[in-house]
Amino acid sequence: MLHISRNISIHNHEIELLAIRAQGAGGQNVNKVASAIHLRFDINASSLPDICKQRLQLLNDARISKDGVVIIKAQQYRTQEQNRLDALERLRDLIKKALTVQKARKPTKATQASEKRRLESKVRQSKIKLLRGKVLDN
Repeated sequence: MLHISRNISIHNHEIELLAIRAQGAGGQNVNKVASAIHLRFDINASSLPDICKQRLQLLNDARISKDGVVIIKAQQYRTQEQNRLDALERLRDLIKKALTVQKARKPTKATQASEKRRLESKVRQSKIKLLRGKVLDN
């Protein structure tokens, strides 16, 4: 069972783990051993709360297909077990990211003093740049 938070967890039968051969260089061992893990998790068929399902599907993440299936490929480590743990951890992080609520931004206004300092700085900088001009011979 994958625990997301105190009251949210996912049963093992909802997560499909498939061992595949890892890509890339690695010598003879990489061609014989299926050490990479391909994780598939169907959001709609899961036991997650409805609000969590909605937020997951609204995430703009390349790992979530249009059908609502999370696909994670873990091949960073040499052993299948480490890659399996990595894939599960990445799924947990993705779901936690969907559960966090972003704070609403409160628009603020610059203070008069900061506005005055900014304008004085611009005037000072323009005077410095004026001195960098061509020197005229009279």
